[in-house]
Amino acid sequence: MNREYHKSYSIALQRDMELLIFGHAGKPILMFPTRMARFYDYENWGIIGALADRINNGDMQIFCVDSVDSESFYNHSISPADRIKRHIQYEQYILTEVIPLMHAKSDAAQIEVAGCSMGAYHAVNLCMKHPELFNKVVGMSGRYDLTKGVGYFKDLLDGYHDENIYFNMPLQFMANLQNQNALDAIKKLEIILTIGQTDPFLTNNVEFSNLLWNKGITNQFYVWDNYAHQPRSWRQMVRLYL
Repeated sequence: MNREYHKSYSIALQRDMELLIFGHAGKPILMFPTRMARFYDYENWGIIGALADRINNGDMQIFCVDSVDSESFYNHSISPADRIKRHIQYEQYILTEVIPLMHAKSDAAQIEVAGCSMGAYHAVNLCMKHPELFNKVVGMSGRYDLTKGVGYFKDLLDGYHDENIYFNMPLQFMANLQNQNALDAIKKLEIILTIGQTDPFLTNNVEFSNLLWNKGITNQFYVWDNYAHQPRSWRQMVRLYL
């Protein structure tokens, strides 16, 4: 399997960022890591290996990016306003540095985006905000409003709310989206959401899927048995949904 390691200084984040590319051809897939995880975790957990035949056949090329969650949403040493600003810088890194790299490595016109757990939030949030850049999004075991506490998963913004937070919580901004051009672009996407039956984020996913349907946005929603919020399940999910 072709495997490329990249490290470069990010202008948007003002620090070095790393990523891994798996594959030599095929549809480009941007993969966001789980909560505070790293760019190499999907490889270590066997999730890349679960797709080895398709990667080796040139069906897909996977770009595993790094996370700055520990500097943004999970950085409780700074204010919630600064946490969301750091996330926005991370989004700019993806948009202005990672996606151009993906296009340089692939001749595909559009990109798929996916992630597990917190990575599902990143994938869905980015895709809902910039649908023209993508043709498919897969959210596995995700949470689409980080201000809603569920069990031991707390509100990551400590009750604080501002415009930046609103426009980065899909369950919030999608509910009020009226721009027809944006809605039409989102309607062109293939949207797949999947979650475990006992996952604490199940209700969050049901709400988001229903919200999309109420907007006339087709989406596929799959509920798995039990918790399914673990690499063992994700190895099966990527085979089915990517």
